[in-house]
Amino acid sequence: WISAKQEISDSINFRVKALYNRRNSQNQAAFLPLFVGPDAGNGNLLDTISIDKTNPFNPFGVTLSAGKPGEGPANYSTVRRRLVEAGQRTYSQQVDTMSLTGGLDGSFDVGSKKWFWDVGAVIGFNNARQLFTGNVNAQKLAQALGPISACTGACVPFNIFGGAGSVTPSMLSFVGFDERSRSSQELQDYTANLSGDLFDLPAGPVGFAAGYEHRYQKGTYDPDPVIAAGLGSDIPSQPSRGAYSSNEFYGEVRVPILKDAPFFQLLEVDGAVRHASYSISGSSTTYTGSGQWKPIQDVLLRASYATGFRAPSIGELFGAASRSDAPINDPCTNVAGSPWQTSATVRANCIANGVPANGSFQEPNGGQVSVTTGGNIGLKPEKSKTLLFGGVYSPVWARESFASVFSLEANYYDIKVDGAIAPVDAAITLARCANAGEAASCAAISRSANGGIIRVNGLLQNIGEIRTRGVDMMLNYRSQQSSVGVFGLSLNGNLLLKYTESTPAQVGFTTTNYRGLTRGFPDQSYPKFKGTGILDWQIGDFGASFTGRYIDTVYEADGKKLKGTFYGDVQLVYTPAFLDRRMAFTAGVNNVFNQNPPACFSCTGPNFDPTTYDLPGQFGYLRLTYKM
Repeated sequence: WISAKQEISDSINFRVKALYNRRNSQNQAAFLPLFVGPDAGNGNLLDTISIDKTNPFNPFGVTLSAGKPGEGPANYSTVRRRLVEAGQRTYSQQVDTMSLTGGLDGSFDVGSKKWFWDVGAVIGFNNARQLFTGNVNAQKLAQALGPISACTGACVPFNIFGGAGSVTPSMLSFVGFDERSRSSQELQDYTANLSGDLFDLPAGPVGFAAGYEHRYQKGTYDPDPVIAAGLGSDIPSQPSRGAYSSNEFYGEVRVPILKDAPFFQLLEVDGAVRHASYSISGSSTTYTGSGQWKPIQDVLLRASYATGFRAPSIGELFGAASRSDAPINDPCTNVAGSPWQTSATVRANCIANGVPANGSFQEPNGGQVSVTTGGNIGLKPEKSKTLLFGGVYSPVWARESFASVFSLEANYYDIKVDGAIAPVDAAITLARCANAGEAASCAAISRSANGGIIRVNGLLQNIGEIRTRGVDMMLNYRSQQSSVGVFGLSLNGNLLLKYTESTPAQVGFTTTNYRGLTRGFPDQSYPKFKGTGILDWQIGDFGASFTGRYIDTVYEADGKKLKGTFYGDVQLVYTPAFLDRRMAFTAGVNNVFNQNPPACFSCTGPNFDPTTYDLPGQFGYLRLTYKM
């Protein structure tokens, strides 16, 4: 990146920054789950594959029919195996990010008051290419499992029934393909701001600020042609494109009421209003009010109340549909101890949802439920209300003795989000349908004639309400300068008092409390406590720090405990004085104790929650920075 700033005159400055970044990355997933048959739940051609009796690897001597027209009724449910011979699924990404930022800022006088202004523009692009190695072309697989007479040319009969190692390289070469997809995003952002003092009050000047912002965002996604044709192992995904623009105006005012008076070292109030208009999501006006009170020099108390408005993002509106395989138990399966066997209500609701009344449906052992995820053009904006109050204790006596910085801070928050954008938990959808026969939940579940789940609709929607309360706590300390350098300590903690989600039910809403739990799918944990501590030391040109991060115990829905986890990170920094501290050389190791995340059996993919815990293993880095 490159940055430049030029003083045009005593009151006008020009600034510009350009950035280009290319990221090449790779990640792996478990061996491809290859499921075929009417109960496979892929949502594509794999669900319609019949295994012909002439296939040399068919041990049954009869055609396993998926029930396609002309074949007669389906006579098998599904055949499932992991394609271990192809190795782990590999995803390689190349992402190019470019941005150009420029603007002018300056000041001018209005009477005895100085006012400040700025105008700016940001133009950014992001282009991504992904290569997925190890996918399967369903059309070629159908040919390789079909009549031997139709498996001609490059076709090689496929052995889906054999154990690990039974699929040969020639079989893989015919049915496999490398999936290539592309996506892009574009941002244009233009701003103008004005701020200054309106007039003076006995406690100080009344401040004012106003501004305007215009934003344009665009996103595109182009899947591999094989995927677009519905011939991959995932659900068909079509090219998608979308864009929206917004215009926002805001105004803010700060009014000092009292200053340097007994029990009122400071008392001031602030207010702000913002109007936003979106081309897709409509318009809204939000406001904020806050106040600060310093009864004595060492103590600051504050409170605020704000309303909020968040329009759906490009990805939330136009994201292409895809499939996730969630480790969820189907309550309609007829196995020992299942709700099907223990509850007449569940049996009746499951039958109404498409499960055979004779109890023949049994979910495969270790089965996964296919969940369709993706964007939703029908999303409405989120609206929120936030209450915050807290205080800071920063004693003068500490800064005059053992510390250059010393403060204790605590803040209580209470946040309510209406129309929150999220997918409904697939496990909750299944439970509501089975336990209560809820129409909306049952409509989100598609089943085959055998009763197996083809898919659960997990597209983003306005789920209802999110409510969270908690306390943020902070301690900051920095020693006085001495012959052994300067030491610092920073402690930050969050105590989660409440986290609930309310989703629409047939009558009213159903509320789920996630405090102290991990929800499994989609992966997200809500520990009752999280904390971070940083101990650092600086002497001359050298610095060192240790960061500790703690995540409290959480539990899966079945009561399994994910124990508390502690991570340690170390960092060394060299900033030579002979270069005026412009250059910094940094070396560090994250997760120095090589702490693994706790295993989560209800989580997807790698069996841990990557949104809360670090990836397994240590991460080392070197960084060189230079300030112009």
